[in-house]
Amino acid sequence: MPRPIRIGIQIQPQHAEYRQIRATVAAAEEAGVDIVFNWDHFFPLYGEADGKHFECWTMLGAWAEATSRVEIGALVTCNSYRNPELLADMARTVDHISEGRLILGIGAGWFQRDYREYGYDFGTVGRRLAALGEALPRIRRRWSKLNPAPTRQIPILVGGGGERKTLRMTAQHADLWHCFGDAATIARKRAVLDRWCAEVGREPEAIEGSGAVDRSPDVAAAPMLAAGVTLFTLGLDGPGYDLGLVKEWVAFRDATNAPA
Repeated sequence: MPRPIRIGIQIQPQHAEYRQIRATVAAAEEAGVDIVFNWDHFFPLYGEADGKHFECWTMLGAWAEATSRVEIGALVTCNSYRNPELLADMARTVDHISEGRLILGIGAGWFQRDYREYGYDFGTVGRRLAALGEALPRIRRRWSKLNPAPTRQIPILVGGGGERKTLRMTAQHADLWHCFGDAATIARKRAVLDRWCAEVGREPEAIEGSGAVDRSPDVAAAPMLAAGVTLFTLGLDGPGYDLGLVKEWVAFRDATNAPA
């Protein structure tokens, strides 16, 4: 049976007051989206470099209380910023606050300004990827030790497309995979991911494919579906956080998922 289409949004926590972010979360839930993400940075990624910005995990705890239906998570958490055992405990706590609606999105990290200004060792891409590979099993082991345990097996989303390391980690550990790129890029990397799944003994269908879209479903849906994407994620920049295109995608989801 084909995997149902889902719609996510990434509310970029920059250039806005928190009240605007909170109102957008509520409006997105009301509009019917499936997942609301933020991101894990300390400064804006574009626009005014020193513009308004808020921290990721504090916000997720607030969203857990402010919502009742949508899943929530970061797209994605930077593995470098928190000890894996601490991150596991934070995720378990937000999982309980939200009554089982957290997705743990995670990646190796890349934004050098975050590292420099907050005192983290930026190192090399290889070292950051190695650290992520070490962290993923540690997170799962910590979940098995916590009291109380998570309310469910917390889904792990890995973000990235590195073919030798990131996609192997995705095959080993992820329930969802977010690839940054267009449909052709995603299709090519999905084929690599499927090969890694065969090597590590997992069914490729066990990993939900996620991709970013910024055009209407009439234009963007078919090539992304052909590439294996079923979670369509739209980025919303502050302070406006326009949900117009999001509502088009929700309507497309509902029409496509409806029984024949």
